[in-house]
Amino acid sequence: MELADYLRILRNHWIAVTAFVLLAAGAAFGWSSVQPKVYAASSSGFVTSGAGGDPGLDNLNDTLSKSRAASYVVLAKDRETASIVIDDLGLDTSPEALVGNIDAAQTPDTVIISITARAGTPEDAQQLADAWVGALAERVKDVESSKSGQQGMRIEVSESAQLPTSPVSPQVERNVLLGAVLGGLLGLGYAVVRSLLDRRIRSSEDVERDTGVAVVGSVPDIGKASGIFVGTASGTAALAAEGVRRLRTNLSYMDVDDPPRAIVVTSPKQGDGKSTVAANLAAAIAASGQRVTLVDADLRRPTIAALTDVDDAIGLTDVLTGRLPLDDAVQPHPTITGLTVLTSGSRPPNPSEILGSQAMRAVIKDLAVDGMVIIDAPPLLPVTDAAVVAHAADGALVVVSAGRTLDTELGNALSHLRTVNARPLGIILNRVSKKNVGAGNYGHYGYGVDDYVESTRGRAGGA
Repeated sequence: MELADYLRILRNHWIAVTAFVLLAAGAAFGWSSVQPKVYAASSSGFVTSGAGGDPGLDNLNDTLSKSRAASYVVLAKDRETASIVIDDLGLDTSPEALVGNIDAAQTPDTVIISITARAGTPEDAQQLADAWVGALAERVKDVESSKSGQQGMRIEVSESAQLPTSPVSPQVERNVLLGAVLGGLLGLGYAVVRSLLDRRIRSSEDVERDTGVAVVGSVPDIGKASGIFVGTASGTAALAAEGVRRLRTNLSYMDVDDPPRAIVVTSPKQGDGKSTVAANLAAAIAASGQRVTLVDADLRRPTIAALTDVDDAIGLTDVLTGRLPLDDAVQPHPTITGLTVLTSGSRPPNPSEILGSQAMRAVIKDLAVDGMVIIDAPPLLPVTDAAVVAHAADGALVVVSAGRTLDTELGNALSHLRTVNARPLGIILNRVSKKNVGAGNYGHYGYGVDDYVESTRGRAGGA
């Protein structure tokens, strides 16, 4: 996986990653809030051997003091020193437990011994640190006293402990930050695993990697809107309209010497928006000056009549059964010049047999003589109608819903087409989220919706 893959995964699963970060940070904050507060105070003493005066002797005493200070650090951590402190402060604890609250260290290359004491309140920490230095001085005095009663090395207080103003534990900010980092790592791991296990198609890369069939168009999500939106000059529908126009252009370059003229538009399953895409593709082709016929071959759940505002009293089934000539069944669109519509007509009991008939082949051939033919067919997975019609046409465009259609569903749909030797012309990625589309299909040029509208107005004014 490359960096771009991780960025795509984060973009697709940013809500889950954010939830992990917030939950981990909240858990760290809650855990820190219930922990007892601990305060720390430090005092220090220095090791000396008494009054000097002779430079040579003073240098020798300093060296000796430094070497003995290391031993006194060990002495500061023993149980006897702790017992002295317990007696001095009247504490109700054991020497072993009290020693665990003390840190003793020698400042490097000095005769200074630092004592850091931890306690539940600032006052207790301050008293414990000062008392410990005093107890250590008492221990050293006992150890260093000679049999003659003369004092050798001793410890004197160099700095008393200051009253701490804030606890050293728990460190809430650090714990929350560590929790957020851990949550981010867990969220990223979750997102990667889910992305690897997620079978939903989200991008053109997913389609081409899983099927080897090219994506010939992407149509942004326009919500619950339906009907013909080609020609819309504002909003998300303008982005979708531009996506359909780019699809129209891609079709014209698909086979320059023998471009497809009869194209089936289908999908793996119901609800992928194939009928809306088919209607708008036909409208876009008509807007370019080409004659085009939109045929509703979905004889089970026809929708083209409602999308194009034409009468569904007569249609394809009437032509296929010989009740009506083709010319009488085809209706011009009420507002789009060059677009004619052949609705489904009455619903037959045997759609697959009718669509696979020689009469259907003849209808497609006759319509393709006058212009392009866009055929809205049923989904591929539930029934065989679309595969049968695609075999009689020049090929099929398969519409999938970004983030909804599974790669296995698309694979099975393409397999149905290949089984009858129908040609998959390409995949149309429908309902693409705007964050994946970029700035309205012009992301690599830096155009947004408003820029596109203004550029369209500018061209219209210039013409």
